[in-house]
Amino acid sequence: MSDQTIDTLLDEERRFPPPPAFAAQANVHADVYDRPFEEFWEANGRERVSWFQPFGELCRWQPPYAQWYLGGKLNVAYNCVDRHVEAGLGDRVAYYWEGEPEGDRLTITYARLQRDVARMANVLGQLGVGKGTAVAIYMGMVPELPVAMLACARLGAPHTVVFGGFSADSLSDRMNDMGCEVLITQDEAWRRGGRVPLKRTADEAMAAAPGVRASVVVRRTGGEVPMTEGRDHWYHEVEASDDPATVPCAPMDSEDLLFLMYTSGTTAKPKGIVHTTAGYLVGVATTHWAIFDLKPESDVYWCAADIGWITGHSYIVYGPLCNAATSVLYEGTPDFPDKDRWWDIVERYGVTTLYTAPTAIRAHMKWGPEHAGRHDLSSLRLLGSVGEPINPEAWMWYHEHIGGERCPIVDTWWQTETGMVLITPLPGVTTTKPGSATKPFPGVRAAVLNEQGERVEQGGGYLVLERPWPAMTRGIYGDDERFRSTYWERFPGFYFAGDGARIDADGDFWLLGRVDDVMNVSGHRISTIEVESALVDHPKVAEAAVCGRSDATTGQAIVAYVTLKGNEGPSLEMLEELRNHVAHKIGAIAKPANIVFTPELPKTRSGKIMRRLLRDVAENRPLGDTTTLADASVVSELSQRAAEAPADE
Repeated sequence: MSDQTIDTLLDEERRFPPPPAFAAQANVHADVYDRPFEEFWEANGRERVSWFQPFGELCRWQPPYAQWYLGGKLNVAYNCVDRHVEAGLGDRVAYYWEGEPEGDRLTITYARLQRDVARMANVLGQLGVGKGTAVAIYMGMVPELPVAMLACARLGAPHTVVFGGFSADSLSDRMNDMGCEVLITQDEAWRRGGRVPLKRTADEAMAAAPGVRASVVVRRTGGEVPMTEGRDHWYHEVEASDDPATVPCAPMDSEDLLFLMYTSGTTAKPKGIVHTTAGYLVGVATTHWAIFDLKPESDVYWCAADIGWITGHSYIVYGPLCNAATSVLYEGTPDFPDKDRWWDIVERYGVTTLYTAPTAIRAHMKWGPEHAGRHDLSSLRLLGSVGEPINPEAWMWYHEHIGGERCPIVDTWWQTETGMVLITPLPGVTTTKPGSATKPFPGVRAAVLNEQGERVEQGGGYLVLERPWPAMTRGIYGDDERFRSTYWERFPGFYFAGDGARIDADGDFWLLGRVDDVMNVSGHRISTIEVESALVDHPKVAEAAVCGRSDATTGQAIVAYVTLKGNEGPSLEMLEELRNHVAHKIGAIAKPANIVFTPELPKTRSGKIMRRLLRDVAENRPLGDTTTLADASVVSELSQRAAEAPADE
């Protein structure tokens, strides 16, 4: 019997050591991996965060629950804003905010951010929000979104941010589950020149969430929206002080709830992932400083995610602000009004660090390098990837066309549940490999197990974590049984991430995607990410997504959905060329039985490919929920193309 669980066929030989000049000035060096676990996290707990009362005990681990920095008292908003102003950094820029309409810009210093947070906290206080009051936030990427989060943290009110692309049902489900009493939203949001009716959606959600007694509405577009007297309050009309002294930062215990982040699960009910105060803040601040080699005096850092997801919480708001960083905050999409919008932003603000998702990188690949080529990107010194495994060819395109072949790339693996990055290169230390997340972060211990729960020293299997880390989730809100069964029962004593991974001969980790996305072809368990990587390796392919469909002969057959670059058109010759290319790269067993050429793949508004819908199309099943798609019409066109696509006999 094989000692591994997932066959790994793709081989990647390219290596990129850290540039010597970068390594010489890096924040961390190779000896960081030698520091004892307890000493590493204790030192970062004292160095990264300011305490009202110091912690006494580092960690208490009673599987599956951890507690960190016990006995300590602190406030997240104080750490992210007030202490920097007190230290004389009030004039440092916290955010360069770029609105979607061109020319709509704000420069927000730490002193201004402190006043804005104080004002929002005072408005919330007038509505009865205090320590323990649950608040929902349903907004686009406007400055008031991080302000609202920090105001809640200042008061000790736990929050949940609901992505502005979600439906009324999704919003009401989350508000009801958390027991939210107040909602912060905005009139409308801009999206590709159109308006998203956030307040109208919020009204529908509040009608189904009777516990919500008040809403605060930020004016963004100035559009007409309904306001319910006594319940709804225009933020700009409420008289409230912006003096921080009028609303002191509430001392919070280290394990007090900071926020819930809802994530989808195998059932219809979303999971409220619990993140608490001290461990989360130490974890995101430490990883942000080390992985992005942060120089807060000179760097302009841009995480191009949405704050509605965990990436935005950890690496747009809490981590960077705790480190007194200067960040870019962008409201719009990468292709509005043109496909060079991102590169215009990089050039204007002198961005030094860009952190984005492989789906965004592949979109830019499809549009072509000429858009980046029109701009001066020489300010960039570090690139990052987040959200899903990155195809080696997307990595190489990012390296060449965005990084100018001079910027290290940190390909990071983590989850909503982990709170912080867990597997990543360190840019001044690690020799990187396109497509590999390389090594666990210092203080983190990961492993790959086979079906029997035995260690895989080299090869593919199930990714697990072997010991606690500070920012780890403290559970699923109100559902201990689901927490235990989802993450801890599959491999007792280990946190099971739900992802496949392989370890290579150097001990580096390669993420293989969700275990659900592993196909069983003639007894071979093949990861979708490897087939996708082989397809994207072809010079005419911009993007590919792969799934399995039932097959009477092989158990499952591989179906590939492929978007070609530029003006390339689909043909039978191209189909056969791609099938042979996959066979050449990773073996004949991985040749797709079907290739469906499509101009677009079904994606959520955050840019993730909805592989569940691709499986529905491949199996000719009724389509599941499409409400979170950026463009629902893509799926119907895809179904038509799939019906017409030839299959391999």
